[in-house]
Amino acid sequence: MDVMGDMVNLFGTGRFAQLSGQEESADEAQEAADEAAEEVRRRLAADAGDVEAMSVLGAMLLRRGDFDGAESHLRAATAAGDRAAANNLGVLLHQRGYADDAAGWWRIAAVAGSAAAAHALGRHFRERGDEPAAEYWLCQSAEQGHVLGAYALADLLEHRGDGAGAERWMRAAAERGHREAAYRLARTLDRGAGPDRDGGGRAALPAADEAEQWYRQAAARGHRRAALHLGTILERRGELKEAGRWYLTSAKDGEARAACALGFLLRDAGDTESAAVWWLRAAQDGDGNAANALGALHAERGETQTAERWYRAAMDAGDDNGAYNLALLCAEQGRTTQAEQWYRRAAYAGHREASNALAILLLRGGDETGAEPWFSKAAEAGSVDAAFNLGILHAGRGEDRAALRWYEGAAAAGHTEAALQVGMARLRDGDEREAERFLRCAAGGGSAEAAYRLATVLDARRPPEPAHELGETAQEKSECEEWYERAASQGHRRAQVRVGMLAAARGDVVEAARWYREAAEAGSRNGAFNLGLLLAREGSEPEAVVWWRRAADAGHGRAALRLALVCARRGELAEGQRWADRAVTLGPTEVGERAARLRDALRQELSA
Repeated sequence: MDVMGDMVNLFGTGRFAQLSGQEESADEAQEAADEAAEEVRRRLAADAGDVEAMSVLGAMLLRRGDFDGAESHLRAATAAGDRAAANNLGVLLHQRGYADDAAGWWRIAAVAGSAAAAHALGRHFRERGDEPAAEYWLCQSAEQGHVLGAYALADLLEHRGDGAGAERWMRAAAERGHREAAYRLARTLDRGAGPDRDGGGRAALPAADEAEQWYRQAAARGHRRAALHLGTILERRGELKEAGRWYLTSAKDGEARAACALGFLLRDAGDTESAAVWWLRAAQDGDGNAANALGALHAERGETQTAERWYRAAMDAGDDNGAYNLALLCAEQGRTTQAEQWYRRAAYAGHREASNALAILLLRGGDETGAEPWFSKAAEAGSVDAAFNLGILHAGRGEDRAALRWYEGAAAAGHTEAALQVGMARLRDGDEREAERFLRCAAGGGSAEAAYRLATVLDARRPPEPAHELGETAQEKSECEEWYERAASQGHRRAQVRVGMLAAARGDVVEAARWYREAAEAGSRNGAFNLGLLLAREGSEPEAVVWWRRAADAGHGRAALRLALVCARRGELAEGQRWADRAVTLGPTEVGERAARLRDALRQELSA
């Protein structure tokens, strides 16, 4: 038994033959001959007084554009009471510019029950501004199931603000296959304007799911904007392959936004060259976002002149990001004057990030008075960075209350450093609970300083732990130690020292040395001092001296005292006296006192 193969095999075996050019021409000729024969038959019947033939012949001639030939047949059929002929006669007169005469014939046909004529009459009255009459006739058409009447009625009701009525008839038109109605219904549902239940009282689909169905129906019928929105929904859901197919369909039909979106999908997939092709197509069609994307692509390649050209094209397309990106490009090249010019252009257009960047530029130039209004404008437009910057500005003036207010606003929007500043302010005020809340937010957002300060707050609450005995199982790490370690792993030097101290308290000398060494190598004098203590206890005094010397040179008094003691023990009295003098200078008090006694003793020894 023969089995149907795939398309390639069918072509290959000849069981599925393609029409040749000659065959297609022959088919077209046959269709023309059939149409001519049909016209002859209709003419003969019309000449014999057949009303239906007159009406059909008139419609055929009207479609062909033979208005003179069509009019006589349509008038004859209309006089005999044919409502389709009356409707078509109205169409003919409307196309000839006799709108009022056309309306008269449409009225006759509509009264006789023609839904198409009622639709045409409703459109006529709407064009004339007579909305009550338009609504009446469009309603007559829609209620008879005329899809164009339903759509036109929905459009009229939506214009009037009758959302429920508009949706009802838009849905009716969409259900009968009107693609624009399906698209507009989807847009209504997408905006959350649709009802929760359908007209029959049954539970309806969630608005977003139903919107997707209508987008899909409209897109399948060739609606390019519906294909764009469907692609957007699928991309948000992570269904990138199908999203790309719909973007491609829409882009091929001329939708610039779809071409731009397809470019971003391709870029994210690593195909920058194909992305550039679609961005170019969209940018040439006036899409500012695509022009910006091309500008950024060329800027990354170091092709700054080409990048600047595309950023300017984005501006010409009305995209304020073009001016902002052009300002960034100028700023990177050190062209401060031009950068300020473009930042201002974007900022005046309401671009909040440009307002913030302009303020920073002015502040760096010493114009604090000029910077503040732009920070305020950006912050009021929702820029979290600008709100934080305003906090810094007020704090620098000593206006702590105003600074805290801006920090709180930025922290509420998730700004990590702002949350840290609020937490520290709460600590200064003695409100430890609120401080902890903000420090947790900042630490969770990645701030090493916040993690360290949170750890110190939690550490202060811990009851003292019993001394760790040799061979005893170490206790589990506390929450404060975990925060210390998080800060330490991010390079926070004080946290590294603290983690080292906790490890040493647990008896973990190797872990303690690791953290002390990391802190010391990063410049922590406490880390260097503690590492020296650890090494000395382990019998590595020469290496301990190296780290104490580093700590003492950085201003650590205890390290200087340790060096003085080592030198005294080795008999290096002059060197010991020098380090003792250094320890007295550095302090603290008790260290200075001990160092002074040691210095005096060494001086006596030297003078003996």
